[in-house]
Amino acid sequence: MSQAPVVVWFRDDLRLADHPALSRAAASGAPVVCLYIRETPSPGQRPMGAAAGWWLAQSLRALDASLRGIGNGLVLRSGTAGKVIADVVAATGAGTVLWNRRYDGGGIAVDKALKATLRADGLEVESLPGNLLREPWEVKSAAGDPMKVFSPFWRAHQRLGDIRAPLRAPQALAHVAAPLPSEDLASWDLEPTRPNWASAFPDAWTPGEAGAQEALSVFLDRGIAGYADGRDHPDRPSTSRLSPHLRFGEISPVQIWHQAHIAAGMDHGRDLAKFLAEIGWREFAYHLLFHWPTLASDNFQPRFDGFPWRSDTAALRAWQRGLTGYPLVDAGMRELWQTGWMHNRVRMVVASFLVKHLLIDWREGESWFWDTLVDADVANNPASWQWVAGSGADAAPYFRIFNPILQGEKFDPRGDYVRRWVPELADLPAAVIHAPWQAPPAVLAKAGVRLGDTYPAPVVDHDAARERALAALSEIRETSAA
Repeated sequence: MSQAPVVVWFRDDLRLADHPALSRAAASGAPVVCLYIRETPSPGQRPMGAAAGWWLAQSLRALDASLRGIGNGLVLRSGTAGKVIADVVAATGAGTVLWNRRYDGGGIAVDKALKATLRADGLEVESLPGNLLREPWEVKSAAGDPMKVFSPFWRAHQRLGDIRAPLRAPQALAHVAAPLPSEDLASWDLEPTRPNWASAFPDAWTPGEAGAQEALSVFLDRGIAGYADGRDHPDRPSTSRLSPHLRFGEISPVQIWHQAHIAAGMDHGRDLAKFLAEIGWREFAYHLLFHWPTLASDNFQPRFDGFPWRSDTAALRAWQRGLTGYPLVDAGMRELWQTGWMHNRVRMVVASFLVKHLLIDWREGESWFWDTLVDADVANNPASWQWVAGSGADAAPYFRIFNPILQGEKFDPRGDYVRRWVPELADLPAAVIHAPWQAPPAVLAKAGVRLGDTYPAPVVDHDAARERALAALSEIRETSAA
């Protein structure tokens, strides 16, 4: 590389360590422009959801502070990527543009076109692998095809050998002589004010690279032991809570992979394997998204195109607000609204409830999660929703319908999770807290619960909903077999 400035385009990789594009730029010795673009969406690109926007604002501030600590800083611009980068190149005389790859169809199209334009203008351009353990095209079936089932995918992934070592963060980063104008982050209106529905988010999260490393350290110190079983219990602090940090690339899966191996060693073999398999599911979701770019809009299994979804605005609204009358479902939806996150086991239960109990299109749920999750991920979110719906790759058996009562009794046996997020049920005994409509009137009265008043009656009967769902699923199975 020449000593002309290098532009590093940050996207979902808001960190200094294990950042291939930034490391390449730092090694050149050239001045570096660290750029983040709030992109005007091109066809195939999804506008960011509101909760993720809140996280982005905090993460950009943290990244800018980290860059200033090594002698540089973050330039913020908005617009189309092609125009913004052309303007930055013209203003600085940059000779090289670097970025870490993304894998959604719309993003790939933008990157390919931009790469061709910049190269035609005589610039060096390179995209680097920085956000996955392996590139989506590296894992194939024996026949060389993309893989559609997780377990063989993960086995094939692991057979490919060791994961590369993480890269160190630059200790210093040269900057261009004349500072570039940067937009005011506040002008992007990423943080809500009236009303400030994110007011409790700072109590739950510390966005940024340092926060990501702290979350991983805490998990490896206190949470990895017993993870294989404990991860299913929302009443316990047994999950890593790394998902939003991964979503914004404040930590890389490569870093997690190596630090987890070092910390867990041989003492927690089963727990470590399960934890790494969760990282593997993220890899699988990106594998699917790369090979099937319409994952968020189209049924992976076309037979679901004929599924008899119901339009029920009132039921959808009750689900969104956590007022279905099923305590575990309502606890999850309220946790989501108050913290921008939901425990993974509960995500499966609430998703199953929407698509199976209420027969509401999985895309409605995926869209709600996209807007309300701080970890709303372009690959994980649709892949997981389709898995629960039965329409996706590696889908759960079509007849699997989570019973929210039994799920609560099994994974929140004392009702601690429900009591935290549905406080109007806090005084109910554990024996009835997951099905308050089954409680004797005296028990409800003693707990101050009046069904239909202080807490809603169930929006649908479980047994009847299950039979209705099985009939609908059987209908499309018979149609596809005809």
